[in-house]
Amino acid sequence: MAAQSYDVIVIGAGPGGYVAAIRAAQLGLKTCVVEREHLGGICLNWGCIPTKALLRSSEVFHLMERAKDFGLKAENIGYDLDAVVKRSRGVAKQLSSGIGHLMKKNKIDVVMGEASIPAKGKVSVKTDKGTQDLTAKNIVLATGARARELPGLEADGDLVWTYKHALDPVRMPKKLLVIGSGAIGIEFASFYNTLGAETTVVEVMDRVLPVEDAEISAFAKKAFVKQGMKIMEKAMVKQLDRGKGKVTAHIEVGGKVEKQEFDTVISAVGIVGNVEGLGLEELGVKVDRTHVVTDEYCRTGVDGLYAIGDIAGAPWLAHKASHEGVMVAELIAGKHAHPVKPESIAGCTYCQPQVASVGYTEAKAKELGYEIKVGRFPFIGNGKAIALGEAEGMVKTIFDAKTGELLGAHMVGAEVTELIQGYVVGRQLETTEEDLMNTVFPHPTLSEMMHESVLDAYGRVIHM
Repeated sequence: MAAQSYDVIVIGAGPGGYVAAIRAAQLGLKTCVVEREHLGGICLNWGCIPTKALLRSSEVFHLMERAKDFGLKAENIGYDLDAVVKRSRGVAKQLSSGIGHLMKKNKIDVVMGEASIPAKGKVSVKTDKGTQDLTAKNIVLATGARARELPGLEADGDLVWTYKHALDPVRMPKKLLVIGSGAIGIEFASFYNTLGAETTVVEVMDRVLPVEDAEISAFAKKAFVKQGMKIMEKAMVKQLDRGKGKVTAHIEVGGKVEKQEFDTVISAVGIVGNVEGLGLEELGVKVDRTHVVTDEYCRTGVDGLYAIGDIAGAPWLAHKASHEGVMVAELIAGKHAHPVKPESIAGCTYCQPQVASVGYTEAKAKELGYEIKVGRFPFIGNGKAIALGEAEGMVKTIFDAKTGELLGAHMVGAEVTELIQGYVVGRQLETTEEDLMNTVFPHPTLSEMMHESVLDAYGRVIHM
């Protein structure tokens, strides 16, 4: 049978791949998506979305425990972990099926199977019914990434978990060790700690949430410790001894190794790109530490072959992947494409308290040679935050002292993942401090703290 021909074939239907396919179809390109597991990829099925559903449950549970603070009565508060997980899986299933609807609506062919690229412009897919051959002038790699596993710390699904196991747990941990304090690690630590697990977080770097501004990391750490977490920084798990119903972790800290017992370990030590089995080396694609090397337009250097999302490297964020998908589709269609600027991509962590940031940290801005002005405003100075019972947090802004350019914004506290987009838009529009100071923010809102932080950078803060 002759190979089916398309204008664009997208390999991988995660937030990068399915968005690239939809935009390509909107632009009149005959498009096909190849997916080996679930439409929506890791993000919708085993990442961004189901974790937020779990964290919402723990957030509501936490609020119920604080009922007295709001003049309310709630007795015998508890939770059903199976029901919490069932809700999370239901949310993921609903959104994944929604992607299938979007594929049909946009007349995009979907082939379920394992793809490889035997030659330029050709895709071979191993399906349940055999091998299906496809051809296209343009191929977009959107195969995503998976959890990194370190030797000796490999997951077994029982005592040692990856994020997948943590999303559909075999039990509620009593004594939990989380290895790694990036977004994935600290979110699971926050979820299980809130539900009552005795939680220890081990981070090899000198602080938790190491990609965030140091001041924000320190504030978040203080909150985590107050909630009962044990935080071990500049520490490394060297070995896991697995026994019956327990794990003995050998943790090196300060040059000494100490042993601690846990019933559950979650390993969250980064990700590796899904580059195997695609035939990339034979095509001449450059791969660096499991990630495809591309230019700013996601071109691999092989004509007609693009790579987007996690497989193309940091930042490993769904919204970055989606924007790259749109950009590549528009590039293929001959439109004016806008490359992604990594420093203008917001990062959000949905722990308790939430953390969000965009642009340069204070340390990075100084390292790059900027003369800076820094503004800060605490949640305790905001009426809405106090009314919500969420008075712990801060907003920090960093400006170029010479031009007034917003270089970075960093936030910790309630709902900051929803607030950060204001600063993202500001950076995209090349907003200056004057524009922000002259903007009228509604009252009473948490967003007023964004305004006050800008004012503080220039000695004009009102409510502090």
